[in-house]
Amino acid sequence: MPDLSINFAGIKSPNPFWLASAPPTNSGYQVMKAFDAGWGGAVWKTLGVPVVNVSSRYGGVNYRDKRLVGFNNIELISDRPLSHNLREIEEVKKRFPNHAVIASLMVQSRQEWHDIVRASQDAGVDGFELNFGCPHGMCERGMGSAVGQEPKVLQMIVEWVMEVAQKPVIVKLTPNISDITEPALAARRGGADAISLINTIQSIVGVDLDKFAPYPIVDGKGTNGGYCGPAVKPIALNMVKNCAQHPDIKLPISGIGGIENWRDAVEHILLGASSVQVCTAAMHFGFGIIREMTSGLEQYMMEKGFNTIYDMVGKALPNVLHWEDLNMKYKVTANINEDKCIGCQLCYTACEDGAHQAIKLNAGTRVPEIIEENCVGCNLCSLVCPVEQCITMEQTDSGTEHLTWKERTEAGTAPTEFEDEKAGGRHHWVPEPSAALGKERHKTLPGKARIINGETTVPAEA
Repeated sequence: MPDLSINFAGIKSPNPFWLASAPPTNSGYQVMKAFDAGWGGAVWKTLGVPVVNVSSRYGGVNYRDKRLVGFNNIELISDRPLSHNLREIEEVKKRFPNHAVIASLMVQSRQEWHDIVRASQDAGVDGFELNFGCPHGMCERGMGSAVGQEPKVLQMIVEWVMEVAQKPVIVKLTPNISDITEPALAARRGGADAISLINTIQSIVGVDLDKFAPYPIVDGKGTNGGYCGPAVKPIALNMVKNCAQHPDIKLPISGIGGIENWRDAVEHILLGASSVQVCTAAMHFGFGIIREMTSGLEQYMMEKGFNTIYDMVGKALPNVLHWEDLNMKYKVTANINEDKCIGCQLCYTACEDGAHQAIKLNAGTRVPEIIEENCVGCNLCSLVCPVEQCITMEQTDSGTEHLTWKERTEAGTAPTEFEDEKAGGRHHWVPEPSAALGKERHKTLPGKARIINGETTVPAEA
């Protein structure tokens, strides 16, 4: 069996799955329950001067039949006395000595940082996570993302912490910044042992159309909050990649953002993370999801021949290039499997209205046809198709040529003028503008498709 255990910047845990600093790690009761279920570590809900929270704290984004594709919160750090949290941390570590317990911290002055680091160390934590990412409430007080957006301040506070820290220090980064590598570099300059990312994204998830207030509503009013959940995974993956590829950061990364199952976790790991943190999924489905996560990860590792987590960390990074380095001679074309097609013709509508008019409808069949000479291989039809593997993208080039935009630019063969003959779309067929008139107005509903026979026709007015 693969070995799932990790040593993350000196913090050991039986597997790479940690609960992120959030409501699921608010108490020793919850953390013990999570460890008993199989989680490898937990970042305690951020400790500091206790806050007073509002009532009505969460908002969600649902998409069709999927609930909480995105999740928003306006909750602050722990509202419990520091001594209560530290006592429970000590108890958890006694019961689960081999699991990682990391104290998330957020205070203001140098003396406060020294005091809370020392107190947390005395309670037996395995490491610290400095919360420089919270995008609401705390940033208005000069903490959270207010620090994460100022690399010089971030570096200074990390240096304060390193003066007294005897355990590994992780810096949690905010995504609410133009270039996340800047605070990551500041964390390294300050002496941090690792970084974690991303924290939540500043957001408003919706507005009540009757009360004219953003969600979640607090006495008829609202505010921006922190956005997380499955919807933020693409942003998190890109930022993890940016930090992992930067030649001067060179710090272990704990990946956070949109992790709901083992596949999400593997994606973070392949892009450079060596531990992962989960919040929204645990709040949505409970701690029991860890069983599927660990078993799925083990199965994947066996299939790929990975013995340890470190065999796969960053394995996708060599394949993440700048756009100018991609092969422009590579060509794929859509292919429709007639046996799988259900005749919904969504691919036709998507290509006709949103892409390159490379699909046509024919008389006597509900199955659309690809106009190969007009297909640019954009993938849209395969993405909107509701049937798995009904539309596949097939490679149609010889596979022997390689030419990048950078190479074209250096060779002087890239378009440089407005009417340049070298433009990529110069010889691509596009319908005349007037051919569109009446077409949408006369389009019938699915089940009564128009017969087009490859030509633009407009039904006669009744």
